[in-house]
Formats: sequence, C-alpha cells, structure tokens
Amino acid sequence: MKVRINPDKCIACTTCVAHCPVARVTPKFLGPRMIGPAYERFRLLALAEDESLTYCANCKNCDITCPQGVPVSSINMLARAEQARKQGTTLRDWVLAHGELQAKLLQIIPASLKNFGMLNPVTRYVLDQLGIDKRAPLPAFAKKTFRQAFKKIDQGSHSRKVVFFPGCYVDVYDPQTGLDMVWAFNKAGYEVISPDEFGCCGLPMIANGFWEDGKKRANNNLAELAKWREQGITVVTGCPSCALIFRDDIPEFYPELVEKHGLGRLEDAQDFLMECVERGELDLGGIRNDTEQPIVYHAPCHLRAQGNGLPGMELLKRLPGIKPVNANAGCCGISGSYGFKKEKYDIAQEVGSELFDIVRKNPCKYASSECGTCRVQIEHGSGKKAIHPVSILRMRMEGKTDPVVDEL
Repeated sequence: MKVRINPDKCIACTTCVAHCPVARVTPKFLGPRMIGPAYERFRLLALAEDESLTYCANCKNCDITCPQGVPVSSINMLARAEQARKQGTTLRDWVLAHGELQAKLLQIIPASLKNFGMLNPVTRYVLDQLGIDKRAPLPAFAKKTFRQAFKKIDQGSHSRKVVFFPGCYVDVYDPQTGLDMVWAFNKAGYEVISPDEFGCCGLPMIANGFWEDGKKRANNNLAELAKWREQGITVVTGCPSCALIFRDDIPEFYPELVEKHGLGRLEDAQDFLMECVERGELDLGGIRNDTEQPIVYHAPCHLRAQGNGLPGMELLKRLPGIKPVNANAGCCGISGSYGFKKEKYDIAQEVGSELFDIVRKNPCKYASSECGTCRVQIEHGSGKKAIHPVSILRMRMEGKTDPVVDEL
C-alpha cells in the first residue's frame, strides 16, 4: 500500500474481540484489537512480530463489527505479508495457497488417480507431517473441471449476456455448482460467458503471505474485468470471498492496480438472479410437488462483510416447497485454508461447533451456503451434505427433491 492504514482510529472498545470467533475459543490468539491496531504501533517502531498473528483467520468479523470502520483484518494481512517477506514461508502454506496451480499441473492425470494419490492414508500422513492435518476434509478433484464441462454446454440462443467468474473451488472441485449457475442464467434468458483468462482471485495467496503472487493474480483478473466493464456486461460470481477481495482487498492492498485497470467488481450471482425475478425474466415457480424441504442456510463471513444482505437466503425463501432456516451461528471455522492447518484444525472445529449442532438437529436433508469451503466444513462437522443456493433453485425448478447431477 502507498499509505499505511492509520491504527489510531481504533478506540479500544474491544467490540471486535467480543465478536472474534478465534479469540473466543483459544488463548493462542490475542484478539483482533491487540494483534491489529494496538500492535501496529510496535510494528511502526520496527519491533519483532508477535507469534499470535498467524492465528488470525481473516474471517472479517472484526471488520464487520468495528464501530469506527477500522479495517482490522487488512492490518493483520499487511503484517503477515511483511512477516513472510522477512522470515520466509513454509512449503505447507505454499501448497494451500496455490491450489489452482497444482490443479493445472495435474490436469492430465485422471481425477480418480489424483484423488487416490492425495487422499490415501500414506499421503495424508505425509501431509500431516507437512502441517496439513490428516483429519481435515480435503475436497476431492472433480472428474472434469468446470471450464472443461462448460465448453460442452449447448446454451441455446439468448439475447442478453452475463460473464461468470467461477473461482477455484467451483472450477476444480465443484463444477456442478457452476453448471447449475449456467442453467439458471440460461433460464433467465442470459448467455453465459466464462473466460479462461480469469484465474484464482488471489485470496488464498494473500492469506498465506504470498503477497506478490496475489498481486500478479489481481493484475491479470483486473485486466480481464476491464474488458467486460467497457462492454457494459455484468460479471457475477457465486463465491462471496471472490466478490469481497475485488470489492475491498484489492483496492486496499494494490491501489496501483486499480489506477491502472480501474475498479473491478463482481456482482453477487444470487442478487443478480433475484433481480431477474423482479424484472420478470426468471419464473421461480418451476414444477411444483407436495414435498416441503427444510434447509438450514449458513451465511458465510465474507458475504456478511460485504453488507449487501443475504441474497442466497432471500432466493431460498422465494422457492416453492423450500423451508429455509437461517442458522445464525457465526463462523463455520474453516476460513479458506485455515481449518486445514494442523495447529488450527481443532480451533476451527470448535469455532464451527454451534453451526454443526444446528445442522445436525434440524430435520433437513441438506444445508446450504454460497461458500465452497464453508460447505466442506459443514459436511465434515455435521455429517449432512451442503449445497449452493442456486443448486437448490435448479433442483426445485426441475421438481426434484435431490440436487441435479449433470454428466461431466
């Protein structure tokens, strides 16, 4: 950043501490105020970094609750980047930060072999020694990536266009959610464009201290976003974390890139679909049946940090035959790659315990959340499958009681 964030806006009210899910369950983290604005004064004096910094999950709950608008999480991420620059990074953190690159390098290998290689007990033991907990719910590679499957879709003819930013999780591990997105947009009369030029949003790199790698990703993505902005075509994403980094983090961390390419924004896909409903472009009636399905909805932290409501929850409310319940249980604990780390796995499980309990006790067959890693964490902690709100939309509009599975 050209100008470092001023920590003096913090009035030491400790509201952020009261709402920090990590500080609530472990004394290993001093809390967002102490490790953020308070310790920033020591950083300005070039004193040594506090070890507690690495326990910040970057969940943004401190930012959400700060009455003074202090970007506490940004202070922590800047400090982590400086710490990584001075002390170096670990192989474990590199692996967790560069999932997209690893997927590209392994793309010629069939998914079944990749999953056997990654998820068998021997590999999990090796990863555990590396620092990736053997109990952590590592997602499996999909048979085909979303991009591979997308190229074979016959979308028909549509007069309107929308650009879809899939994000790494949908592209590599959960292409079905991406296909459900395309189906929904097509139903609303939109041809979907998903350029290969889009890559990882960069958040895993920034959160793990790989600052320059995150900058390269931001530069490439902003350049591509600028092309569609100039054409007046909306770019949407179903991932709250991808939307948040373009809205808040990139302008804060890499302002020179915004000066170069202009501000790149990703619209919330669920919000966009709700607007389609309001304009009469999308009829949510679908094929009705007499089955009413309860669904527990979890609002990701990075969605709440954007302050644009809960469009996924609102979408579920509009679907006939769906009875959504807001879990209202705070953070799920995984925070991207945070919950995979050996020293943080138990913390992540404790943070998400209230959510897991709510999902288990509800008679729902499925939970729902926009965030891919939140869904992984919910399934791991509750034992129930978690799916994206747009996948539920397609399921109900096609009159089914289970998610649609396209042939990949």
